[in-house]
This record gives sequence, structure tokens and C-alpha cells, in this order.
Amino acid sequence: MNPFSSMNTWLIETLGPLGPLLAVGLLGLLLILIALPTVMKRQRDRFRELKDSQPTLGETGKKRALRRTEKVDKLERYAKFLEPQKKEDLSAAKMRMLRAGYPSKNAVRMYHAMQFLLAITFLLIGMALAMFKSLTGDLSTNAMLMYTLLPCAVGYFLPRYWVDKRLEKRQTEIIEGFPDALDLMLVCVEAGQSLDQSIIRVGKESRAGYPALAEEFDMVAQEVKAGKERISVLKDMAERVGVPDVASFVTTLIQSSTFGTSIADALRVYSADMRDKRIMRAEEKANMLPTKLTLGTMLFTVPPLLVILIGPSVYGIATMLGNMRP
Repeated sequence: MNPFSSMNTWLIETLGPLGPLLAVGLLGLLLILIALPTVMKRQRDRFRELKDSQPTLGETGKKRALRRTEKVDKLERYAKFLEPQKKEDLSAAKMRMLRAGYPSKNAVRMYHAMQFLLAITFLLIGMALAMFKSLTGDLSTNAMLMYTLLPCAVGYFLPRYWVDKRLEKRQTEIIEGFPDALDLMLVCVEAGQSLDQSIIRVGKESRAGYPALAEEFDMVAQEVKAGKERISVLKDMAERVGVPDVASFVTTLIQSSTFGTSIADALRVYSADMRDKRIMRAEEKANMLPTKLTLGTMLFTVPPLLVILIGPSVYGIATMLGNMRP
């Protein structure tokens, strides 16, 4: 006998028709109660104690600091639960959120918090739906598990899907706008502006059409103004964006500054290469279009055509066979 069926029968005989659903709910509540002490336990933070021991600000400064850190502090006590404990995993998660356009310090915490909250919310909705279904009719154990666990999985993976789609959209926007940005940068450099001034101008002019690319150029300009080395800033930009075209552009600028060649010549050659790549990508999409239309043609054109061509013949044959019967 199936152990799940026997367990389901025992729960129904013991707790009534809603026995399996109550057992699932109690199990989830028990797991949450077991995990709560570990989650709520806050380790001693030496840096926080040192910061608190410093001279306090005025009332106005204290209110501003509290407003700035209020949202961060709410999630900081759950940092051990909401952030990866390994440094490599945490760095990879932060880089992924940066590439998706979330540069906030607590972006990783918010991401995992949304996963947890949506999973719990969808689980409760699924349990309520399963309870309603069990009241209106007989509900098997497999169906009850599907009603409860499937919405929980959907709620858990929904933030990941959102971040992945946003990352893909942002990288596509950067790839599409990069050739135009290089042409504008080449014009600025040939007009006599320095590379830093041209980056500022490109970030300003690109904001209307390509805001993601403009944000990256603005971040580069701000970091250079702050005194960070330009080569390091450009390498950080290439790693932060995660686009091969930008990485090749950064390598070209670094080689140009290392060997002392003209930046205008390097930009001219590289911008021409980027325009050729954009044309090749457009041609690739155009060449893939007939292949994608083949399935639609087969589904929506061939069956009506067969009905029009063969339908009268089939009708005539059926009529003739009917008349030949005695």
C-alpha cells in the first residue's frame, strides 16, 4: 500500500476531512518556530559599538542619519539569514544586482527578503485555496500538495525571474547604445575635449535614449573626479556591466594610454568596428526571421489550404459512396 495514501487516510480519520491540510500547516509552523531563534539571534558587532561610542551629532544630524539608515537597520539584524555567508557568493550576488541596476548597499538583503516574503505569502494563499477546495469537494493528497507547494515555489522564483529579465534588458540597452556613444565620444575628443570631459558629455547626451549607459558613464566620471585611477575605474565599469563590447573598449583605452598612441585614432577604429557589429547583429536577426516564420506558416496556412483544396474532393467521394449503398 502507498505510504502517502495510508498517512492521508489516518489523518482524515483522526483530524477529519481537513486533516492533511492541517498537518501541512502545522509542519510549516513548526519549521518556522524552529528557525526563528536562529534568525533572531544577533551577534555582537564590534564596529557598531565603536560607532555608537563616538560623539553624537546634533538633533538635526541624528534625525537625518536615522532616516538614512532606518531601512538598512531593519534588515541588518537578519543579515546572517538574508545574505550568503561566503565572501565569494556575496560578491557574486552583489555584482549580479549591480548588473541588474540595483546599486544599493542592501540590494542583496532586499532580494532575499522579497523571496522569503513572497514564498510565505503564496504558500498561505495556496493553503487557503486548498482548504476551500477540500470544503467544496474531495481533494487528494497530491492535489493538496500541488495547491500548497506550487504557489510557494512560484513566489520564491518570481524575484529571480524579475532580476534576470531586468539584467537582460539593461545589457541589451547598453549593447544597442554603445556604438552611438562611441561616435559621440570620438566627436568630443576630436573637437579638443579630454577623455574625462567627453565621458561626462556622453553620459549627459545619452540619458534620453539609453539611461542605463548614461548611468555607467556618470559613475565613471564621478569616480574619476573623486581621485580614483582612470584605468581602475574603467576596469570596474567593464566588470560591472558584463558586456564583451564594453570590456574590449576598456582594453583598447588601456592599451592606448599604456603605449602612448592617439586616443582619437583608437576610438575611430573601435567605433567603426562597433557599427559593423551592430549591422551584423541586425542582419543575423533578419536571416533568422524566415526560420521563425516557418512554424507559423505550417500551423496557420497549410491546414486551411488543405481544407480548401481537398475538402470538396473528400465531400464528393463521401457523397458518391453514400449513393452507392443499397
